[in-house]
Amino acid sequence: MKDVTHNVRSFQIAKPGGYKFEPGQATEVSINRDKWKDERRPFTFTSLNEWPYLEFTIKMYRDHNGVTNELSTLKPGDELIIRDIWGAISYKGEGYFIAGGAGITPFIAILRQLKKDNKVNSNQLYFSNKTSSDIILHDEFDRILGNNAHYIVTDEPGPQFAKKYIDREFLVSEIKDFKRPFYVCGPDKMISDITGILTELGADPESVVFEK
Repeated sequence: MKDVTHNVRSFQIAKPGGYKFEPGQATEVSINRDKWKDERRPFTFTSLNEWPYLEFTIKMYRDHNGVTNELSTLKPGDELIIRDIWGAISYKGEGYFIAGGAGITPFIAILRQLKKDNKVNSNQLYFSNKTSSDIILHDEFDRILGNNAHYIVTDEPGPQFAKKYIDREFLVSEIKDFKRPFYVCGPDKMISDITGILTELGADPESVVFEK
C-alpha cells in the first residue's frame, strides 16, 4: 500500500494463478474481515496483466464509516476478496480520454499498456479535478503523454492551471476531430453531460466509450 495523493491510495495484492483482465476492466472487491466480507464495491485494475500482483488505486472517503474508510485501516498481510472480471471500457483506438477525479482509474492501465507497447501516439488526456492536489499520478501521465496530458481544475484559481470546466465551450475549443474515439469516465452527471455534448458536436455514439 502507498499513498498516491492526500486521499488516494494504491493497494497491491497477490494475483491468483490464471487471473487475467483487459486494461480498463474492474472487479468487485470486499475486505476479508467480519462484517465487511459481503460489502462489495467495484474497483478498476490499475496494474498490467504481466505484473506479478494486482493493483487498485482507490480514493479514500474517511468522513464516514464505509468500505474505503475501512480500506484505509488495512495493513500488510490483510486480505481482500476479489471476484469475476467485468467492464465496458476498453481501448478502441487513438482518441481522447476525458476523466473527472477518481474516474481516471479505468484509464490508468490502458495508458500504461499503450506506453509499454509504444503505442501512445497522439492520444490526448483531459483530466478534471477540484484542486491540483487531487490530481492522481500527475507525474506518470506527464511521462506517458507529455504535452498531450491536459489538467483542468474547477475550485482552485492560480497560475499553474486555469480554473475551467469541461463543458461545451471547452470541448469545441480543445477537440480537433470529433470522429475519433472518446473515452469518458467520472461522476454519472459528468458522463451524461459530456457524452450528450459530444454526440451533438458530431461524435459517433458508438465511438464514445463509457462505463454503462
